[in-house]
Amino acid sequence: MVFLTENLHFVLFSLLAQGHMIPMIDIARILAHRGVVVTIFTTPKNASRFNSVLSRAVSSGLQIRLLQLHFPAKEAGLPEGCENFDMVTSLDMVKKMFRTIITLQQSAEELFEALTPKPSCIISDFCIPWTAQLAEKYHIPRISFHGFSCFCLHCLHQLHISEILENITSESEYFTIPDIPDEIQVTKEQLPGAVTFNSKDFGELVRAAECC
Repeated sequence: MVFLTENLHFVLFSLLAQGHMIPMIDIARILAHRGVVVTIFTTPKNASRFNSVLSRAVSSGLQIRLLQLHFPAKEAGLPEGCENFDMVTSLDMVKKMFRTIITLQQSAEELFEALTPKPSCIISDFCIPWTAQLAEKYHIPRISFHGFSCFCLHCLHQLHISEILENITSESEYFTIPDIPDEIQVTKEQLPGAVTFNSKDFGELVRAAECC
């Protein structure tokens, strides 16, 4: 059943990673089934991965559309066409991906401004902090999407406040996550890419966006 929700328009921004994009596409379909207009911002390579799924959704009457942002991979020092985290092969490439995502703000805002109907809400991956500024500028709510469980988020919080990672130089050295009831040991290479990115500036941007 399609519910009539006149003029509501949700704009979705997903991190360029399959583990984030797949649930975001599911969210888009759920919203569209309730009569909401949904626009998904992504890049050409990532759009091609979901064209068939979304084409079927649109054919069934759902109002979902993709807007493609140019991803300057070559300019960022990445291989041409490298637009998803499943295409990177080193921590250095992970860092370049995150830095390049930050640079997409201006082009995204230009497209966002021209959207019709006027956007009602942003659902954004927490790793895209500039969407908080976009929501503030257009006076609409921003819902932060986390692909992690609550327990994982708590562990990441403990890593942040303890600053334990600053003293660990080896990617394969096991260490204990501090201040949780059980002893859980991990290595830096097992942690999510956003954690091992090791950029205080980026981390502060993410935390500031989460507080908006």
